[in-house]
Amino acid sequence: MVDRGKFLAAAERPEEQAAAGVPAGSAMPGPLLLMGAPGAGKGTQAKKIMAVWRMPQIWTGGILRDNRARGTDLGRQAKQVMDEGKLVPDDLVNRMVAERLAAPDVARGYILDGYPRTLGQARWLDELLAGQGAPGGALPVIAVSLAVGYNQLLRRVTGRRICPTCQRTYNVYLQPPKADTVCDVDGALLAQRADDAEEVFHERMRTYEILTAPVLEHYRQSGRLVEVNGDRSVSGVSAEILHAVEELRRQRNS
Repeated sequence: MVDRGKFLAAAERPEEQAAAGVPAGSAMPGPLLLMGAPGAGKGTQAKKIMAVWRMPQIWTGGILRDNRARGTDLGRQAKQVMDEGKLVPDDLVNRMVAERLAAPDVARGYILDGYPRTLGQARWLDELLAGQGAPGGALPVIAVSLAVGYNQLLRRVTGRRICPTCQRTYNVYLQPPKADTVCDVDGALLAQRADDAEEVFHERMRTYEILTAPVLEHYRQSGRLVEVNGDRSVSGVSAEILHAVEELRRQRNS
């Protein structure tokens, strides 16, 4: 088993992986699903895990955009549905995911972000990975749930401000600019994204909880759920995720 302290060092300084002795080139993390409410830090943690384990992040928004940009049959179907103001159906999303998981860069593992969102998608993915010739040696998905308190999530999301010029991000509660409402770098007036408004946040949380509860229970019942306290430092959360996933893989393979 890899030393937890070395995991932390690698998560903080990916360029020092070799010196720290983290076997990024030889580990088989397999497929991971990052779950967490808006503001839980999934995007930040995905970058850390990608750096340590050298595997791609796969998210449905990116897959949809790629298919539409390339003008694939799946992309054209998705565009028609989206242009009608409808949600892309599970069957179409599943087919796009299956195509993406056939690429060679996922052989050692990958990070799923935003998929599966529903119990039906989670069951379909399990069947795909259990099938013959599935990528990653047919390892099952391990779900990592980032738990952060509701009030902290509210502060993280509604306090977020972005510079429209340099795209630097601040938080009026947690990482405020030196001068109120303006960017430290170029003095531009900071803006709040529409979906960071408090009323939108509450609605997004309700939707997330309704959709996520069955998915979390699915992975919990099959012994493939890792729950991590996300209300800590970025590097501390990264180290806990890496350690917990490595330990669970070891237990399941022993």
